[in-house]
Amino acid sequence: MNRRAVCLTLLSLPAARLAAQNRPDGFRVYSDAPRLFLRPARLKLLRRERERQSLRWEQFESLWAGNAPFAEPGWPAALRYQIAQDEAAGKKAIAWAAGPGTDIRQIALVADWCAPLFSGTDQSRIFGKLQRSLAGLAPKTLAEARNRVFAAVAISEAQPDLAEKALGAVFDGFWLGFIASLRAAKARVPNADACALLELLHAFRDNVGFDLRDTFPGWFKEYPLVHLMAHYPPPFPASENEYRVPADTEIDKRGPDLNKAVLSRAAELAMVAFDSNAPETQLLQGFLMNDRFVMRGTAGIAYELLWANPYQPGLSYYHVPLAQHDAIGGQLFVRSAWEDNASWIGFFDGQLQLFADGSVTRVDPKLAHEPMDIEEATIFFARNANKFRVPRHKTEGVEDPAVDVFIVGLEPGRPYHVEVDSEEMSEEIADPGGIIFLPGVPGGAGVRLGLRPTS
Repeated sequence: MNRRAVCLTLLSLPAARLAAQNRPDGFRVYSDAPRLFLRPARLKLLRRERERQSLRWEQFESLWAGNAPFAEPGWPAALRYQIAQDEAAGKKAIAWAAGPGTDIRQIALVADWCAPLFSGTDQSRIFGKLQRSLAGLAPKTLAEARNRVFAAVAISEAQPDLAEKALGAVFDGFWLGFIASLRAAKARVPNADACALLELLHAFRDNVGFDLRDTFPGWFKEYPLVHLMAHYPPPFPASENEYRVPADTEIDKRGPDLNKAVLSRAAELAMVAFDSNAPETQLLQGFLMNDRFVMRGTAGIAYELLWANPYQPGLSYYHVPLAQHDAIGGQLFVRSAWEDNASWIGFFDGQLQLFADGSVTRVDPKLAHEPMDIEEATIFFARNANKFRVPRHKTEGVEDPAVDVFIVGLEPGRPYHVEVDSEEMSEEIADPGGIIFLPGVPGGAGVRLGLRPTS
């Protein structure tokens, strides 16, 4: 069975049946503190980074010693307490969480990491905020679900029944619906939202003993490389470091959003930490371990310090195919090369973007256009056309090498008859984004497309 057939099979499986097969045995938290992120191996690594005076620790220490205003004031102080056993930092985190702090994610991390320093008043105030958050409206976004899981885990020792109920409600009330939306291509995870997703995965596995990826393994296996490809080629030169800018439907209106770039890299680091042995994350590690992209500013350094493991071997991302088709989500990302001046095409959220010569251009995939050809792949627009010819190339002395062909602008889920020169006619089904993928079509070949007659 080919990759496309596997994806279509996964899409056809009922969500309820998959959920029944992949469900935690229970939602009781039995782990020891610290429960969120700082499991024994991770905490040991971080304390060794301090002893070694590593690049990331020294940058974090420099900003801390200089009283730099961290973008998130609570959890970096709590992280410093855990790594350096700096009680002054821990008390500073507690004062923020018990006082003006409103961000439940940070408050939960402070509660979990700084509990040994709590006074009675501190605990009642902080736990009160966490309990009230659990009594609020059901989560509708990944960030809200992540916050609820963090709050439940942070109070799990003091109120195990409440925590257990809250965790079960997130799984049944939010997660299964989110997975059903992914399966139906009614939801996607933009790079900036991936940080909340990965933090949710870590918290659930570390404390419930269940890998949420098991509810939709096909999507999660593909996601690291789709995420990697969903960046524009040229980095953005900020004052503190360079950023890889994630694909964004609003970039032509407001330019690069560096907050999204921070969260995208944080997600990548957390992705490698979650599963460092998978080939996909080893390629992602190769993408990450370049000092020019180390986040050195107050918005990103705590994420760098927490998740990065420079001792983890990685594979060169130059081995990643330059065309990534997300058949489950109906997305497509193609690069001409891995150099910073490469051309790039992205089809996501129903929007087709072309990045070339330093700027992004939107293209309406529903209108007829000339084919987009960037050597590694050719994209045809099929709304008002049904015959195409693959452009000819000569690569390293090879005449008309085979290229991947993508036909966009089709009706999602509709079956089509496709005939390539010298090949038998085949039936292809457009993915949820209206894309048909034809691998390895020879240069110069003709492609004919027609709707399959309905019975």
